[in-house]
Amino acid sequence: MAIPMNARPWMIYGANGYTGELAAREAASRGLRPVLAGRNASAVSALALELGLDSRAFSLDDPQEAQRGIAGMAAVLHCAGPFVRTSKPMVEACLAAGVHYLDITGEIAVFEPILGRRGDDARRAGVALLPGVGFDVVPSDCLAARLKRALPDATELVLAFTSDRGGISRGTLKTMIESLPGAGAVRRDGKIIPVKVAYDAREIDFGGAFGKRWAMTIPWGDVATAFYSTGIPNIRVYTGTPLAAIRRARLFAPFLPLAGLKPVKRFLQRRVDRREPGPGPEVREKARSYLWGEVKNAAGITVTATLETPEGYRLTALSAVECARRAAAGQVPPGAWTPSKAFGTDYVTELPGVVAGEPRRSAAG
Repeated sequence: MAIPMNARPWMIYGANGYTGELAAREAASRGLRPVLAGRNASAVSALALELGLDSRAFSLDDPQEAQRGIAGMAAVLHCAGPFVRTSKPMVEACLAAGVHYLDITGEIAVFEPILGRRGDDARRAGVALLPGVGFDVVPSDCLAARLKRALPDATELVLAFTSDRGGISRGTLKTMIESLPGAGAVRRDGKIIPVKVAYDAREIDFGGAFGKRWAMTIPWGDVATAFYSTGIPNIRVYTGTPLAAIRRARLFAPFLPLAGLKPVKRFLQRRVDRREPGPGPEVREKARSYLWGEVKNAAGITVTATLETPEGYRLTALSAVECARRAAAGQVPPGAWTPSKAFGTDYVTELPGVVAGEPRRSAAG
């Protein structure tokens, strides 16, 4: 007799990485029992033994090995980047094996193929494809959907995020390096357009005690995902950046093509391996992230809103585990979905420590 999907276990692949381990520990703390997996058998099994969980070791290089590795799972939370290289083989394995796919990517080059082209494949396979279930892009995607709800005829969307402290993991840095020399992207009239690094900069009021901060455009995942969530054709995303750093980014922009050379990328990624894995426990527990968004319609009416969340990697662990739990329980229909489409516009406010500001409407002027 076939085992119902919602009775099958789920998996965290890349559980021995910085963010994968955070997700594994979060799941275990909630009494959940995902199977931990990755390429490194000794590292994965050691973590699984500590947490009292089962483990598997397999590579994504061979399609048959990947399918055997995920056999029997209801869902896979894929945490092993850079996702521009690892997402496609895992998606293919999940479609072939009838396993729901989730990841924590923030890469436009991953979102677009999944959301734009794999929805029909997912429905035929009875599988939900859910990229970006961490800080990239759950809070910003839900914020975009809330703003669209407040101004249904919006034609422009601007999103921004920043933090009061913290840093980024080795895996995130490697993913950024992998995307070089691509430096920027916006969506204009429905199409994603490459732009220069720090293409635009502005002061943004993130609200509350945090107040105004300088920010510059970056190729954040919402340039892709917010279009599928809201249908708004013009989208920009900014990140809080000191004005001096914005000036330096523009100064070094002419040299970015060199960073696209494979030997340069590999050199930079080896340098990253010398860094700390990511923000420590105290930062993850105490730091806060701040988001701001604005929509505008053709008449010039605007609506703005803010969102405050736990530190980004903390939020990723909270959200990714909850999304995987729901997907494994059969709570998401087959297809390719953004977070707000899969779990609802207000999903992010269901997570602990998230504070949503009320939308504010301004007349044209």
